[in-house]
Amino acid sequence: MSVVVAVRGGWEGHRPVEATDRYVAKLREQGHEVVTSETLDTYLDAELLRRADLIVHCWTMGTATAEQIAGLAAAVRAGTGLGGWHGGLIDSFRASPDYQRITGGQFVHHPAEFVTYDVTPIGSHPVVAGIGPFTVHTERYQVHVDPAIEVHAVTAVDGHAVPVVWTTRFGAGRVFVTTVGHELKDLEVPEHDEIIMRGLSWASR
Repeated sequence: MSVVVAVRGGWEGHRPVEATDRYVAKLREQGHEVVTSETLDTYLDAELLRRADLIVHCWTMGTATAEQIAGLAAAVRAGTGLGGWHGGLIDSFRASPDYQRITGGQFVHHPAEFVTYDVTPIGSHPVVAGIGPFTVHTERYQVHVDPAIEVHAVTAVDGHAVPVVWTTRFGAGRVFVTTVGHELKDLEVPEHDEIIMRGLSWASR
């Protein structure tokens, strides 16, 4: 049985508690021990993080201390996985390049209104293998990314392929990211829900 730590908070518009509760329930059904937290001081708890196989981070914007980010970085570098979706993972702590080095990308822009767009999985990585293209109507993130990430799904913006789903590694830790997830309904799209569950499983130690 693995240990999962779900850290949630920040901007309430992304419904961090409700969104993470969706996956906390699924992970518990699979037999995992899940610890939930509404404080970033969780990243100062070295003993808990040593036990953790996976961190689900859902904290939009906000500010973390250098010590909190260092605690998270140390855990992932040592092998604890990290996963999440949308602004809860890649719009956290905008002023912290050290945090962005862990996730491999950072939100930079979305159109003012919701957009209907196609998400196209690519390649045969376990996170997307066998999943076909699907359509969402939500915020469409444009991101700055580390060239070292491995992209597993894209969408077209002005003729360019923009990453939607990717994985990366930070030290010994695996990191899973999807940019979709502004509303709870975005997590309920079957293909996207499956990608998230696979991504969290892949990232786990």
